[in-house]
Amino acid sequence: MSASRRNLRIGVDVGGTNTDAVILDLTPGSSQPVLSTHKTPTTPDITSGIQSAIHHTLLKAGIEKTQIQAVAIGTTSFVNSLIERDASKLERVGVIRLAGPYGKLAPPFISFPYELRHVLEGPTFFAEGGLQVDGSEITEVDPLEIRGICAEIKRQGIKAIVVSGCYSPIDHDIRQEEFVREIIRAELPDVKVCISKEVANIDLVQRENATILNAALLGFAKTTVAGFIESTRALNLTCPLFLTSNDGTLMTCELAAKFPIKTFSSGPTNSMRGANFLANLGEGGPRKETALVMDVGGTTTEIGVLLPSGFPRQAATYHELCGVPLNFSMPHVHSMGLGGGSRVRKDASGKTTIGPDSLGYRLQEQSRVFGGDILTTTDIVVAAGQATSIGDAQLVKHLEAEDISAAQNRIKQMIEAAVDSMKTSTQDVPVYLVGGGAILVPDELRGVSKVHRFPFYDAANAVGAACAQISGVVDTFEDTSSSPVSAVQKAVEQRAIAKAVAAGADPLSTVVVESECIPIASGEWKGDATTSDDAVFHENGVSAFQWDTKTAVKPIPASNEGRQISTKDVEYTAEELVAYKPDVRSGEWYLSELDSEWIATGCYILGTGGGGNPNGEFLALRELLRKGATCRVIDLKTLGEDKCVMYGGGIGSPEVAAERLMNNDPADAIKALLEYMKLDNLGALSALEIGGGNGMVNMIAGASANLNVPILDGDFMGRAYPTGWQTTVNVYAKDDRGSSQLPSSLASGDGTTVIITTAKHYKDIDKILRACCMEMGTAADAAARPLTKSECTEAMIRNTVSQSWRLGRAVALANKQAQIGNVGNILVDALGGPKAARVLFVGKIFSVGRRLYKGHSYGEIEIHALAGDESEEDDPSQPKQKFEGIMKIDGETKIVAGVPDLISVLDAQNGTALGTPEYKYGLRVLVLGITAAPQWTSTPRGLELGALPAFGYDVPYVPLGEYVEPRSVIEEYNTVV
Repeated sequence: MSASRRNLRIGVDVGGTNTDAVILDLTPGSSQPVLSTHKTPTTPDITSGIQSAIHHTLLKAGIEKTQIQAVAIGTTSFVNSLIERDASKLERVGVIRLAGPYGKLAPPFISFPYELRHVLEGPTFFAEGGLQVDGSEITEVDPLEIRGICAEIKRQGIKAIVVSGCYSPIDHDIRQEEFVREIIRAELPDVKVCISKEVANIDLVQRENATILNAALLGFAKTTVAGFIESTRALNLTCPLFLTSNDGTLMTCELAAKFPIKTFSSGPTNSMRGANFLANLGEGGPRKETALVMDVGGTTTEIGVLLPSGFPRQAATYHELCGVPLNFSMPHVHSMGLGGGSRVRKDASGKTTIGPDSLGYRLQEQSRVFGGDILTTTDIVVAAGQATSIGDAQLVKHLEAEDISAAQNRIKQMIEAAVDSMKTSTQDVPVYLVGGGAILVPDELRGVSKVHRFPFYDAANAVGAACAQISGVVDTFEDTSSSPVSAVQKAVEQRAIAKAVAAGADPLSTVVVESECIPIASGEWKGDATTSDDAVFHENGVSAFQWDTKTAVKPIPASNEGRQISTKDVEYTAEELVAYKPDVRSGEWYLSELDSEWIATGCYILGTGGGGNPNGEFLALRELLRKGATCRVIDLKTLGEDKCVMYGGGIGSPEVAAERLMNNDPADAIKALLEYMKLDNLGALSALEIGGGNGMVNMIAGASANLNVPILDGDFMGRAYPTGWQTTVNVYAKDDRGSSQLPSSLASGDGTTVIITTAKHYKDIDKILRACCMEMGTAADAAARPLTKSECTEAMIRNTVSQSWRLGRAVALANKQAQIGNVGNILVDALGGPKAARVLFVGKIFSVGRRLYKGHSYGEIEIHALAGDESEEDDPSQPKQKFEGIMKIDGETKIVAGVPDLISVLDAQNGTALGTPEYKYGLRVLVLGITAAPQWTSTPRGLELGALPAFGYDVPYVPLGEYVEPRSVIEEYNTVV
């Protein structure tokens, strides 16, 4: 084969400290795939550093520039501008949300930190449009409305706009977002427009967040990408230039300038792709195995999972960046504070600690082997004789062998714990080491079959950039009612392949490398690519959409007009949290943002894995409070004797609720029922269930901006149960026909209301409501018959809002006071002491499974006790708890605790609750047991409805402990005004 036909690629990794470059020969059968590498300091202008690195690799390899077929660059420039809140590189963003009547309680930017909102938040608008989960329109887009919005955007001088529509990722036919984009382009031709379906996946808030971040970077991305292009032109390289993306594939400069957010995680992805390439150069050829890639730098170690496909395992659906919840494709990476510059110390008890602080780039000035006086992990490995070429070993020869061994053991424990947290099974896996700090890693690790150090491992990121491929990603909801799932999945995979080929992949080599929630197809770049997706919506330069362009419009005010955004986020110290007192005046508790945050944390704990994450309700309530609304909580005894109490909550799929957000009036179902019954004596609202999101939904309905009635400090489950009939109201019902619940109402949020007046059995009420809910888009709000004060006195589980607050406060304090190792005991104290609750188990999740039993789907997790060297040291002043063996939740071994007692699984790393979708192998967890209220346990009917027999288990109830009524926040902190 002639030299001119060799497939030579240059890969560049632009890091915060160094810029690495490599030249690869990707010609099939090449005897020397890695031709040269070079490392140079990253320059402030970035481009000159890139030029220097490429120039030296070309010199080392003796390659003519004309032989290079492509250059691929991995960069952290875009994500760093967000991390630094650099207003010179970020633009204010206007947002148009298409969702009809929905979503106004969770406006755009709601989950952004204040500091970032202050930099990015532009005018926001709620417009007609949006889809239901079945693909039908909530409402049609109104072109005149969009034109009026454009007039306001023009008036404000906004240059970047986001269009986000409810369920837009499944909108293949109507194309609402595309329609609105065309209108904006016609009205505002100099404005940059991002539509959410092109950026991220299902879940409106997270998708919208990602699109906002992307839009804010468009101006800077255009300039930066132009600089990258100029850096290669200055070297007289005429080959195509690519950037690498989050999923380990190539993006054209056009796409990178359009979607800078898709480069955010290219660093760890490139290290994994590079490790895979280097591994395949060894004996035996391609390995096709699942491996962990460990990238050890100066400050942190990042571990990712490399799949047999050669691509990284993707992260969980939701994650955060710069404090912003997101859901776009990113690799699953575990980071820990261990690197070559990590400081080594001894604490007061003599225990050796590592990091998390590091000398970073100051390593060669301040560490002992370089003449400094600070002990680091690099000093330890040099002193142990494992890195004799680094620094001066004589400077650390005085270190005690015992201290060296203790530090090495701690490093090993940290690495083994991190490895175990990334594994998905107990099987040993290989580890591929990359990064300059790989000298820290011992050759033998528990749970690891072999530790590999491949040649050129310190340039793996640049290698990963050079060998990246072209991709196509499809995220969608598909109808499987008329076709087998396998056939639908194959059709979607073909769409992903077609998308990759359209982007420039070779159709002969393009295959599907991942097909789960996010199908990804990749193939070798063949040398050309189509233009952007916009082209499919135009024919002969004429828009495929038609609308009224002549009718005059006036600017439509933004929904956030006049809103003042703080420049600083509130950060509480541990002392401030201890001193904090809730605002309770004359028996009324006025919730603050901090109160509502703690209540949300506690509600999720009391949800015992179900009930849904209450974060959405917390954000909506916080937004109301920030706008000046109030939310009051009162004790039942202060309610007037002539007043009634309404209770209820959301019903349906949490997945749908994540797209079709709460409408502007969360009290629709309550109002409809009060009107039907002709009642005007509403005195308070109550949660149906304190566990999960429904523990907070009526706080929003009762706020002064809505019904303006207080919330009772209590609920009718004391937890979360899966059905509407598992309530303490039904425990005390006088019959089985649902008279204690009927009439009940169900509201869709867009104008449809259903009232149920009679039923032959209380279980039928739940069935009918859920059937109606399906026709309402699989999410609705329900309300049950108002209760009298005497009925509440009998059935209500008292002070559960207070209980949630105390749990949330305990978790917050444990984190702030570095007491997470003792969080179990702290939570037990918050719940009333060891009679009321106890830590049932501490360990790591060993397996997660699901099974069918008597017509129901049951989940099961198996938790194994931690080995002695896996557990962290607890506070020595606290009693030490040791656990051995195995615990199963929903298993059939010895019963330790069962419903109606509460069993909550918490993340042992931060004390917060875990919902069932978040259970995964290797996660350190704490299992907390809480004794149920007597409304469930003191009568045969309570046990019939709420104990194990209600779930198909013929097992009698054995109390976990003694119930202790939660202490009332109102009574403790009340001040008379």
